[in-house]
Order: sequence, then structure tokens, then C-alpha cells
Amino acid sequence: MDDKAAPFEIFLAALPGLEPLLAAEAREAGFAGVEEGAGGVTCRGGWAEVWRANLTLRGASRVLVRIGGFRAFHLAQLDKRARRFPWGDFLRPDVPVKVEATCRRSKIYHAGAAAQRIARALAETLGAPEATGEEAAVRLMARIEDDLVTFSLDTSGEPLHRRGHKVAVNKAPLRETMAAMFLRDCGYAGAEPVLDPMCGSGTFVIEAAEIAAGLMPGRSRAFAFESLAGFDAGAWAAMKGAFPVRVPAQRFYGSDRDAGAVRMSRENAERAGVGEWCAFSCHAVGELARPEGPPGLVMVNPPYGARIGGNRNLLFGLYAALGGVLKDRFAGWRVGLVTSDAGLAKATGLPFGAPGAEIDHGGIRVRLWKAGPLR
Repeated sequence: MDDKAAPFEIFLAALPGLEPLLAAEAREAGFAGVEEGAGGVTCRGGWAEVWRANLTLRGASRVLVRIGGFRAFHLAQLDKRARRFPWGDFLRPDVPVKVEATCRRSKIYHAGAAAQRIARALAETLGAPEATGEEAAVRLMARIEDDLVTFSLDTSGEPLHRRGHKVAVNKAPLRETMAAMFLRDCGYAGAEPVLDPMCGSGTFVIEAAEIAAGLMPGRSRAFAFESLAGFDAGAWAAMKGAFPVRVPAQRFYGSDRDAGAVRMSRENAERAGVGEWCAFSCHAVGELARPEGPPGLVMVNPPYGARIGGNRNLLFGLYAALGGVLKDRFAGWRVGLVTSDAGLAKATGLPFGAPGAEIDHGGIRVRLWKAGPLR
């Protein structure tokens, strides 16, 4: 793709509450003009930066690019101006497009009618068929606010937490994007061991190993931008090959009392290419042993009643046992714990500071609780 029209405004969508962490990640990665906003982060760049954001950013849910717009005060005007828009600069006539519209404080107030007009203009001027349901290769979003129509393209396709490696999952799995940002919030940068004593499908362990190895989160999957006009497959392949893999000096540990969860974690780690650096074992929290070597970070997303349909009262003993084991055997290790229940977090007896922002995890509001090196 030609970057002569750059820079675009790029919107990096994030789960509400994770915007500051994603902004820090984007700045650290060298993206220009990074600013936090509600539901995400904006930055600027050409197509190469759009590709790079999809490939490398661990905390973004989607990458949207704003491609232009115009004012329209009624549907006939929307139709007329949509037919003049340079769709061919962005879209291919052979790729189905799904059009979505939202209207706010505008004379055009019927979002469905607006989407239909835009889709018809696309079909009749460019030839791109309107997509429905799962067939959509490209999603075009029209935001009509204060009579200003702004067009954005979803360049990601499937949500970015779907890295392409975690086929096997347990109940209520943690999204990879959340896991990565929680690791970042705990100060993890890839140079220390990470242990998850209730690993489920292995998300924390695998994300930590990938970060340490320099493996890009989008390396194994396809993106919607590959179906846009002017996509350069050779340049994309070169970009993906520009990130060398490192062999981590440390190891990453997961355990769970559920043998099925341990098996899933091993399989997911192998698919992600980090299996040789990860060790998974099946045992209860009370049997948890401190790994040999320097201290690191314990990251854990224990069960909480609303997430697994369990009895909250029965979980206090589990959290207390976890806290006791960590205090007794993990001196020098830091702890990050994700839960929706402040009472359960406090039941660990660990020296947590104030919890982080609330994050929506499958309809449940969770927070990250952090403790510095244990004594």
C-alpha cells in the first residue's frame, strides 16, 4: 500500500480501563501522536504503521483507520456524496464490505437507512458487494455525529486477542490482550520468570514467554487489511520477518489442579512456539513449590463466584491457602492477582496496594491487585 496519503488517524481500540497501559505500550513502540481517549488510543501514521500496530501491539483489541468523510444533512445528500468518495483508494471491487453506521445529534438519525445508502453507493460505484454476517472480509464504519460523516475501516478483522494459538480453552478464559496489559501493569518486561499457580488454559504463562522471546502477537494470523486495495504482500512478509526471536534465559511455570487444564496449557504453548520454555504441572495450590533461580512474578486469575458459578464462601479458603503458600515459599517474588471480589483478594493476606481500574471481563468487572516483593 502507498503511504503517500499518510498520515492517517489510527484508533487502537482497548477494553475500557486499559487505555493508559495501551498508550504506554504504543509510545514505547514508537508510534506517533499517541493520545488516550475513551475506549482506546489514537495515533498517526501510514499503512505501514497500521500493519505494525496489528502485528506488534499486545493490548489493542482492534486497529481502526479513519479514511475521511464529509458533511451530510439528509439521506439524499449522504447518497450523493458517498458516490463521490474515493473508495477505490481503500477498497477492492471483488471483496465484500459490511457497512455499519451510528448516528448521534444529526439530522440523519436512522442508522440502518444510512448504512444501506452507503452500501448501495459502494456497490454501484466501485462494484464491491455488500456483505452480510460472517462473509464480510472488510468492515466499514460510518459515524454520523453533528451532521459530520466519518468513515473508518476495521483493519484487524477478528479481534486481536485471538492470536491464533489458543485452540483449547477452559471455562471463562482470560483474553490475551488483558493478560498482556496486566503483565505490563505489574512491571513485567520479559526479563524474569513468571508463574501462574491456577493457569487454566495458560494465557499468562504463554503471553509472558512470548514477550520474553520477542514473538509478535499477530505473527500467526490473518488481518482484514490484507484484503484492502494496494496491499503489498511482499512488504508485509518483510515486516513480519524483521522481528528476530530471542531464546529466554528464564523459564515460565504454570500449574493447576485440573489435569485437563494442564493438558490444554501445554498444547496451547506448543502451538504458540513457546513450549520448550514453559513447564506445566498438575497439583493443588498447597503443593506449589518455588522454582529454582531468581525471584520473579506470580500472576494469577483465581476463580471467583460470578465467573464460575461457585459459592463465594467456599472460595475464601482457597484464597487464604494461596496467600499462605506465597508468603511462606515465595520471598522476593511480586504478585499480581485478578479478581472481581475485593473480599477474596484481602483473604489472601498479601500486602496488596490499591487495586487497579475496573475492567470488563465477560460482563464481570475485575481489577488487578498488586503486591511488591514478598518478605
